[in-house]
Amino acid sequence: MSLIVKKFGGSSVANAEKVFNVANIIIEDYKKGNDVVVVVSAQGDTTDDLIDKAKEINPNGPSKREMDMLLSAGEQISISLLAMAIEKLGYPAVSLLGWQAGFQTDSHYSIARIKKVESERIRAEIAKKHIVIVAGFQGLNKYDDITTLGRGGSDTSAVAIAASMKADLCQIYTDVDGVYSADPRKVPSAVKMDEISYDEMLELATLGAQVLNNRSVEMAKKYNVELEVRSSLEPTKRGTIVKEITKMEKTLIKGVAKDNNVASISVVGLKDSPGIAFKIFNKVAQSKINVDIILQSIGRDGTKDITFTVPESDAEAAVAAVNELNDSLNFQTVTCDTSITKVSIVGAGMESNPGIASKMFEALSDAGINIHMISTSEIKISVLINEKYADAAVLAVHDKFFA
Repeated sequence: MSLIVKKFGGSSVANAEKVFNVANIIIEDYKKGNDVVVVVSAQGDTTDDLIDKAKEINPNGPSKREMDMLLSAGEQISISLLAMAIEKLGYPAVSLLGWQAGFQTDSHYSIARIKKVESERIRAEIAKKHIVIVAGFQGLNKYDDITTLGRGGSDTSAVAIAASMKADLCQIYTDVDGVYSADPRKVPSAVKMDEISYDEMLELATLGAQVLNNRSVEMAKKYNVELEVRSSLEPTKRGTIVKEITKMEKTLIKGVAKDNNVASISVVGLKDSPGIAFKIFNKVAQSKINVDIILQSIGRDGTKDITFTVPESDAEAAVAAVNELNDSLNFQTVTCDTSITKVSIVGAGMESNPGIASKMFEALSDAGINIHMISTSEIKISVLINEKYADAAVLAVHDKFFA
């Protein structure tokens, strides 16, 4: 007998037929004598519909606390419907909201982080032989307010339960049957991987691959939770295992990803003196904005330029934050470019395999695609290009490494 945690996304429970499909997948493992805990997202486009309702009431943006209260309702609907479906099929089930399942978070509404999971209630329901259905994406802060974990937070909820209860298996069900070397809907030659390391999966998730939420991969690595990505449409088909892999010497490129949610901010005409970069990025950090690629020009004539990238959704706030420093830094101008895409290749051991970067750049050159910025690490190379060439770039780079 094993403890299995399963997570199903919104598309997997979008309507009654799909809810019963998920119910049958769950029951198959339960019938084998396993304890089963299931984490579910809101149905289909429910979250987007709730956001639209909020905009109808307050187009200028309601408070994040009230948005969390509203958005958490989506998961409440899906967990109760799934529990009803399992009951109708003749098996015992109980649905729990995040706070009932013991999720305690900090107080950063809309982007809360899990502090701990008190799993006594889940264990008590398992002891009663119940299939436990938990609302993903949500928890409770110290003020007893409902909080949400941000987009993709249900993946993180599932991993948190698996970690706190030392589950034997954590399965993430999606609309694809595993992790591919590129989006198989855009790149027909994409290759499905049998396994991938935490670090590689984390980079792919962070760089735009939408199979797993990056926070869930971070947590899985921290607590050594082995993940399996599977398809809810083909539940018996082998998926992709995400785990710690030690044989890195021969590792080459595992995947190509693109991220359209990118903007570059350029601060032009800064004084070429110590402390300038600190002041800029400290100010941006105070606005809770994550910075990715940073490029600083060589100082000439006493001035320099700094260009950096942020999520496109944070671009306006980043520009505003930098402009607040204009009186003290006396720079010439700040520009923002949102017409860019980040294309990346990921593979552990890249540092010990010469020629990877040149091969990627050759592929882009052959496709006539200009590179604006470059960033490298031990397991990734990222380039910024014009967004209109995004799909062509992914295809060209993928063919170079996988054809």
